[in-house]
Amino acid sequence: MSDRFITLSECLTAKRPADAPVSWHGGRYYHVGEFQAAVCRWTDKLRAQPERRYALYTEDAYPFAVLLFALLYADKEVWIPGNNRPGSAGQLKEQGCRLIGDWPEEAVTDYWLNAAPCPDRRLAPLDPSSAQLVMFTSGSAGEAKPVPKRLIQLQREAETLEKQWGRQLADAVALATVSHQHIYGLLFRILWPLSAGRCFHSRIYFNAEAIAHYGKSRPVYWIASPAHLKRLDQPLMADFAAIFSSGGPLSHEAAMQVSACCGQSAIEIFGSTESGGIAWRRQGLEPMTPWTLFEGMALSHEQERWLLQSPYLLDDERLELADRIELLDDGRFLLAGRLDRIVKVEEKRLSLSEMEQRLAELPWIAEAVTLMIAKSRDTIGAGIVLNQDGRQMLAEQGRSGLIRQLREALHHWFDAVVLPRKWLILDSIPLTTQGKTDTRLLNELLASSSRKLPQVLGLNLAPEHVELKLLIPPELVYFKDHFRNFPILPGVVQIAWAEHYGKLFFDIGQPFSHMDVIKFVRLIEPGNTLTLSLEWNAQAGKLYFTMSSKQGPHSSGRLVYGKTP
Repeated sequence: MSDRFITLSECLTAKRPADAPVSWHGGRYYHVGEFQAAVCRWTDKLRAQPERRYALYTEDAYPFAVLLFALLYADKEVWIPGNNRPGSAGQLKEQGCRLIGDWPEEAVTDYWLNAAPCPDRRLAPLDPSSAQLVMFTSGSAGEAKPVPKRLIQLQREAETLEKQWGRQLADAVALATVSHQHIYGLLFRILWPLSAGRCFHSRIYFNAEAIAHYGKSRPVYWIASPAHLKRLDQPLMADFAAIFSSGGPLSHEAAMQVSACCGQSAIEIFGSTESGGIAWRRQGLEPMTPWTLFEGMALSHEQERWLLQSPYLLDDERLELADRIELLDDGRFLLAGRLDRIVKVEEKRLSLSEMEQRLAELPWIAEAVTLMIAKSRDTIGAGIVLNQDGRQMLAEQGRSGLIRQLREALHHWFDAVVLPRKWLILDSIPLTTQGKTDTRLLNELLASSSRKLPQVLGLNLAPEHVELKLLIPPELVYFKDHFRNFPILPGVVQIAWAEHYGKLFFDIGQPFSHMDVIKFVRLIEPGNTLTLSLEWNAQAGKLYFTMSSKQGPHSSGRLVYGKTP
């Protein structure tokens, strides 16, 4: 551990040069003295407020750090949600939280980041055992579940990280493509740098190229997720002190791509909001690299469940893990999926994790995700990412031929009744901001009603652009009277579909205003296969759509939100 490392409870009281940089925010550096002054000013304001519980959300990391420590010094309980959507705000208010930060209805307009230093003001060290935060994790039903944390737990983890990689990082700057609103981002891009005296960038970088551009001039370390790393397709000429990844294991193929593009392998972190970091690994040329436990961790096995003993857990408690673990003789271990993903289809038990593993082992599949679709008859849906051989098979045999081969291969291990009936061919597995599989989105696409919505066959997803491969079911209710002897899809339905999927994929919160340049060029009939392309311009409030097929465009236009014509 480096000599300059200090505990989180003392990071505003320990003696450090007042001009040492804390964060790069808004085009300038903010230094230790300015950080302390801003925290002091907010602490005084918050101490005068009667509310005990605050929900903290900011887009940038430096204002978050200021408010977080001010809330802790004001003896407030800090709730840290994963997003600032209206639904989350409503639930937090029901829990007695006052909102603070970048909330649409109650945004802070001045963070007092340029507060004048207070040389006569002295803050005492925080009590790490009483300072309380509440993080959130996805529950078994996909709903956010609150997880209480004490500052001492996060402090111990920062100490472990510094012991493990402090010398390697040295004076590197922390840059991230993940949010600080989740425990991995909070620790790696804010709390650990604050304790170690390293500078962190306040903004989230949305692509690796921007991080690499900054890394050409000085050493940086990249806090990433598998979602970002697996999309690397060209060399990044940057001075990376380290590349971290968490939120799920990297496939071996993606890990090798990271090594090729960045000149070093990623350091993967395995853990959870409840447990904190448990283990780490750096994948080599051979697949199935085991995980190494962090210092102080121990695993024990009782009644088919693995229990974790960790210094990050309070009161010597042991945490039951929902992971299937294969412990090796040298103390390292392999992960073999989750224990809690057992479902029943027609009274047949099925491990969704096992089915995903079997799919991923097939020669045509790069990644796979499965889920239960709960309807009048429960069925299994599968989203798959094809490798080069899979894409070639798709081109040669078509979608139906490919799916037939996949079902036949799965039938070697599973009863026919549990085989997937709904399939999505994806360019990548959609993820939440936590780096977890977006099961809500996948379920929405796979379980849509064939009487009012098209069947989604495939998905290509980018931040502001989406392409959906659609099959138009003959049983759609719109065909019955439009027209009886020559059914075609009404134009108003096409516009409604564009808005439906636009709001599903993009953060469109403004009210609908009007539509422009609507064109209907070709008829859409039952059984047609189409591509729906959507592009969202958030600044202009415009959603552009095009429906096309091999014949050419069928319809297009733009929907405008938040503005009057």
